Amino acid sequence: MHKGTVLGFDFGEKRIGVALGEPQLGIATPLQTIHSEVNDVRFATIAKLIDEWKATGFVVGLPMHMDGKEHALTALCRKFAQRLHGRYGLPVWLVDERLTSVIAEGLLEDAGVYGRRQKEMLDQVAAQAILMGWFEQPGEPIA
Repeated sequence: MHKGTVLGFDFGEKRIGVALGEPQLGIATPLQTIHSEVNDVRFATIAKLIDEWKATGFVVGLPMHMDGKEHALTALCRKFAQRLHGRYGLPVWLVDERLTSVIAEGLLEDAGVYGRRQKEMLDQVAAQAILMGWFEQPGEPIA
């Protein structure tokens, strides 16, 4: 079990959902959505989050087709994970993120969040679901 706070990411080309996780407590909380396609902006925001929350590791959702095969976004997520490790020197775990968006929609609906408000929160709640999956099966970091 990893000790310390981790940041979970639901990576997308336009947005990155971010959640905060406390592995020892098994608690994950939606944090924010980074609305930028510019890597410098994305990584500057992540650096602020690392500093603010004293993050000691990262969990990145890895998109896969339902049959387990990789698709175009999978390679971009792997590259993002490698960049996180390269820039910040912290361990990175990849987690299968199949169905996390469906789980996130369900969590938001259960909380009474619909429509535009749901869309705004979906990526960060998907990151929360990614962290919850990682708590159950952390595996080994990729770097």
